[in-house]
Amino acid sequence: MRKVAIVLLGLGVIGVVVGVLFLNFHPTFGGSPTNEQREAYSQLENYVDGQFVNEHEVDMGMDVTTMFSLLRDWVSRDEDRHPLNDLPISSFDWEKIKSEKDSLTWFGHSNFLLSIDGKKILIDPMFGEVASPVSFVGSTRFSDDLLHVIDELPPIDAVFITHDHYDHLDYPSIVELIDKVEHFFVPLGVDAHLLEWGVQSESITALNWWDEVEWDGLTIASVPAQHYSGRGLWDRNQTLWSGWVILGEQTRLFTSGDSSYGPHFEQIGEAYGPFDLTLIEGGQYDERWSYSHMFPEESVQAHNDVNGETMMLMHWGAFTLAYHGWSEPVERALLAAEELDVHLIAPKIGETVDLEELDVPVSTWWDL
Repeated sequence: MRKVAIVLLGLGVIGVVVGVLFLNFHPTFGGSPTNEQREAYSQLENYVDGQFVNEHEVDMGMDVTTMFSLLRDWVSRDEDRHPLNDLPISSFDWEKIKSEKDSLTWFGHSNFLLSIDGKKILIDPMFGEVASPVSFVGSTRFSDDLLHVIDELPPIDAVFITHDHYDHLDYPSIVELIDKVEHFFVPLGVDAHLLEWGVQSESITALNWWDEVEWDGLTIASVPAQHYSGRGLWDRNQTLWSGWVILGEQTRLFTSGDSSYGPHFEQIGEAYGPFDLTLIEGGQYDERWSYSHMFPEESVQAHNDVNGETMMLMHWGAFTLAYHGWSEPVERALLAAEELDVHLIAPKIGETVDLEELDVPVSTWWDL
């Protein structure tokens, strides 16, 4: 018995050592801001006691009861969280995608390819199979992974990252994209991950909320979101999270990033609205984390707050990260949009939409 105990103890120690080494050295976890960066951040209003903070205080704590309820739901509530079959992807219209006309192509979740003023822009390019640091744990994509699509994409002028969570900043996707991308725009601190993965520093612009730059004819601004960040066990809120404003000659666009509902949307609308198109997160919601994600009805209201003309719901259609039906977000958003007289589009995954003709009929393609 004693020998068995010693063997089990030894295996446990080995497991802990392997786990610590994995967490510290596997590249998927990315890098960390330097001491010089942290010193610079300490002068900012949204950086307190070594962490970035939200503009408006939100309670992000979870008590024991909440943790147990999440464990219960993870074990038992699986109905309707996934499509019954692999989700179909529209055939990519590469002629449209590579055209100079303003357009949008959705790859599911929050991953978009935009063409604005002839510039090719990717937002939160998550083409991988699983939203997790390891392939055997985490939410898997409703379809096969889309990493192969990267080879077919035209040269990318800019990539925008909203925050460093795995369903938005995907290590395999970034590695595949490095040689195709001219420039990366990221919130403060997220540049540490890109540098760790081989992106050159001169190809990265890191911005704080309300920072604005002119880039290749476009006006770009980082704007607030109410969320949090982190890829490991010890890096909570070491990097910033944000939404983005991208203003071209023909298209004024806002993407919310991940965010709960709050007064920052009205502030963004006052500063940069109106917008021709808004990409608003409204999937993966739950009362237990309403501090960091919106319910679809709040998403539609956020669109109105920023003074948007046409809205598209994002953060759904690729992964299950919450405990609602996989297509429930868009169905609820459509009802809310009808009630508030909001023009909401819901193109198929892979479909390319002409941004000069945004009268896209809703086909309810998710009714498989």
